[in-house]
Amino acid sequence: MAGKLKRRINLALQGGGAHGAFTWGVLDRLLQEPDLEIAAISGTSAGAMNGAAVKSGMIKGGREGARDNLQWLWEQMGAAAAGSAAMNEWAHPSAAVMSRMIEYSAPFQLADAATRMLSPYSYGPLYSNPLEQVVEKFDYDKVCAHEDPRLFVCATNVRSGRVRVFRDEEINSKVLLASACLPTVFQAVELHDESTGQLEAFWDGGYMGNPALFPLFPSDLPADIVIVNINPLYRDEVPKTPQSIANRINEISFNSSLLRELRAIHFVQRLLTEGQIEPGKMKNVLIHMISDDKMMRELSVATKTFPNPVVLAELKAAGIAAAENFLNTDAAHIGKQNSADLPAMFGDGTPGY
Repeated sequence: MAGKLKRRINLALQGGGAHGAFTWGVLDRLLQEPDLEIAAISGTSAGAMNGAAVKSGMIKGGREGARDNLQWLWEQMGAAAAGSAAMNEWAHPSAAVMSRMIEYSAPFQLADAATRMLSPYSYGPLYSNPLEQVVEKFDYDKVCAHEDPRLFVCATNVRSGRVRVFRDEEINSKVLLASACLPTVFQAVELHDESTGQLEAFWDGGYMGNPALFPLFPSDLPADIVIVNINPLYRDEVPKTPQSIANRINEISFNSSLLRELRAIHFVQRLLTEGQIEPGKMKNVLIHMISDDKMMRELSVATKTFPNPVVLAELKAAGIAAAENFLNTDAAHIGKQNSADLPAMFGDGTPGY
């Protein structure tokens, strides 16, 4: 009996600090589907690190190698070692409760106050980026390999305000640090620009592409883009505390570039459907989304910046569940139509959208 046909997809992985453990769970489940082929990955911040882990792991050891590499990455980021998750379930409060405990703890309050009063350049020789010791351990020969999946990493040019997409041999440890560089926490990462011959400073890619979708548009890549979204698009409550206000500002700004690209994709889809664009002139990109806004709304900025084993374990489990739901309900649309409701995401009453 012939095997099932491969369903080729592109992945678009959002950034969101330690909440990227949700994406770990999503990827872990998708990698167990033999008929799903990942052709390309566009990632920002934690999404870029997840993407680098998947690519290098797949080059080394296939799907299981990618899963093992993701496990290694998140253990480096603070996840409990394999085998301890069961203990965490009964020995600790839920992720939502843990998030509040961290948010109101003295260490977080002090760190949060420091980011509001001090520049990351204020620390002089005491400054260090804790992510550096993690990203330096990646095997960049495999991260930069020309085999699929293609990997695109997004960062924001500080001076021009433009998105910069790194690919192939351009990707290194400094590029991953640049993609995850929150300007209130980390010093800008300087990278040599061959086109100008100058050092250019970069901040987190989420400001201009969280992640960028346009690198996934080439005709030789599949039409389907699966977005793993970890920043809630909608919140019922208006934030009132300084931390929740800052967190919502971050969520809105980090979703804005994605929504702009989705609006443009939807516009092209409409023109193609109405016959206003000749078939084949523009690619009909199909959008799918995996998310768990309910869980993400229960967490706070504290669990983005202070990784906690309990929270990371719950995020991974939620990612696995969300991916399972996608496979059971939406994956049948791959290659046929959107499974994401794009107009509902805009929801602003704009005529024609």
